[in-house]
Amino acid sequence: MAKRMPKPLYKQELKALQARLVEMQKWVQQSGARVVVIFEGRDAAGKGSAIKRVSEYLNPRVARIVALPAPSERDKTRWYFQRYVPHLPAAGEIVLMDRSWYNRAGVERVMGYCTNEEYQRFLHQAPIFERMLVEDGIILLKYWFSVSDVVQEERFRSRLNDPMRRWKLSPTDLSSITKWEDYSRAKDTMFLHTDIAEAPWYEIESDDKRRSRINVMAHILSKVPWEQVPQREIEIPERPPSAGYERPPRQWTNSVPDYARELEKRAGAAD
Repeated sequence: MAKRMPKPLYKQELKALQARLVEMQKWVQQSGARVVVIFEGRDAAGKGSAIKRVSEYLNPRVARIVALPAPSERDKTRWYFQRYVPHLPAAGEIVLMDRSWYNRAGVERVMGYCTNEEYQRFLHQAPIFERMLVEDGIILLKYWFSVSDVVQEERFRSRLNDPMRRWKLSPTDLSSITKWEDYSRAKDTMFLHTDIAEAPWYEIESDDKRRSRINVMAHILSKVPWEQVPQREIEIPERPPSAGYERPPRQWTNSVPDYARELEKRAGAAD
């Protein structure tokens, strides 16, 4: 198991990288760049927590997280990539994909949710589709979060007794344990067909989530050709004098009960 990155060093570098991501976001807005970052990997590999740290201080109007639900019956009748196209970025936008069209090469293949014909068609079309995106000017980054079988099982078991995270234990997630080698073969085949020069795969070792977050953030910053954007001057205006406005009596509106104050009273009584 990978040695954990020291927490003080991790927190220090995390803030520094997040600040640089905010600067990168400014460049994306000003330049009109379009950025797509795909986060893929095994269940419990740390994709979600990495996306959370990447997006934490970004403007949600600029950087969107896309995590599509299972396809509807209508979706199943459309061209496979069609449901993803509307979520691609316009000028000045960043899209962070929490799983992507690669569902077909992973969970759909292993769990039998698609036919072999659909799977083979995907392996043929995915590189063509991605070359079209890159040719049109989209910056496309693809990350695979790799976790060992031992650490994955530990994370599953920690979720079992955590009511805040138990929802993550779906039957499909749990199949990752019983179908470990099937997922490994599917990933190897996916890489063989879709690790292309225009949009290569980058692997992130994620037994230590701290390291994986730092590594993916630093790599994104190194692959997007951003430049420092001069910071515009901002002045907070002086508040003008009152023109006689009076707020209506508070009892005329519905207020949320002061639950925080009740907690403070209870805490004071306990002391």
